[in-house]
Amino acid sequence: MAAWKRRTAALVMGALALSGCGIRATTVPVDVGAAPSRVSCETAGQSAGQSEVQGFRATVELVCGSQLVGVERVVPIPEKRASRDAVVMIAQALLEELERSLSAEERDGGFTTSVPDQLSASPARPGDPAGTLRLSRKPEDLPPVALAQIVCTLSASDAVSAGPGPVVLGGPNADPPRAWECTDAVRSRPESVPTLGDLASPTPTASGSPSPSPSPSAT
Repeated sequence: MAAWKRRTAALVMGALALSGCGIRATTVPVDVGAAPSRVSCETAGQSAGQSEVQGFRATVELVCGSQLVGVERVVPIPEKRASRDAVVMIAQALLEELERSLSAEERDGGFTTSVPDQLSASPARPGDPAGTLRLSRKPEDLPPVALAQIVCTLSASDAVSAGPGPVVLGGPNADPPRAWECTDAVRSRPESVPTLGDLASPTPTASGSPSPSPSPSAT
């Protein structure tokens, strides 16, 4: 656990040293509906203000053609830092990036986002599995597509994720956190992601530190 925290701190410090240079183009032509219409799922160049953004590079998962498509952005660090925890700070920045209004170019390319405004991240509660993030809303109350966007964006972040495996999220109350994985099925059909993830329970790792492990949901 200590080694992961040191690695995370190093990643965060490196991220803060980066400045923006735009959004990487992504080309994923997708058929939409029964009609022969197509969207490009492509962005090229920079959105307004991106060229001067100070932040860190990350891949955020937007929706295009009813599936998730990763878009590389320069993510600004939140000005109002509700937590000094580096992982929570990066998670909050990623949530805000998923919430923000899309540029005209992104909209023309067929991109949308379902993540609601004012969603925030907070540290784990005592007794939560290692790596847990608490959200200001219950994850199961979020729209399935929004939950898929969040899970896959956090899963792709080295600064947030402790490695391969599920993303463990909880809500603002004392309900136990649950685990979700960003699979190919989730990316291709984000609307079908189960909003009630598996209950997460700590399991020992090779180093002796607990890590999140999904357990079967109660029925």
